[in-house]
Amino acid sequence: MTVASNAQLATIVSLAGEVWESLPFEPFRPGVTIHRIVTGKPELALLKYEPGARVPLHRHTDMETIFVLSGSQSDENGTYRTGDLVINPKGSVHRVWSDDGCVVLLQWTAPVEVLSDLNDGGG
Repeated sequence: MTVASNAQLATIVSLAGEVWESLPFEPFRPGVTIHRIVTGKPELALLKYEPGARVPLHRHTDMETIFVLSGSQSDENGTYRTGDLVINPKGSVHRVWSDDGCVVLLQWTAPVEVLSDLNDGGG
């Protein structure tokens, strides 16, 4: 269900239920896969975290918006469950992990700056 970005037409993507389960995902980071919905600026994608998956310490170079579709995702500020909306402002720094696995809808306009690897004991 990848949709090309087109400023002249509305993009409609149904994520009702768990329709995302049948979508093709590709490797993104260890334990995390991605299904890109819109490419360009902004980017819009689904990320699927396997149980125990972690993303290293990173800084957001612009705003990022996350909507948890299934499971739970955590960072140093808390744990976010199905239905939670998380807005990480430009300049925010954190690690991300999912103890039980999750699927999130992620929107971003610029790549993150990775500040450490997964072996620094965080998360």
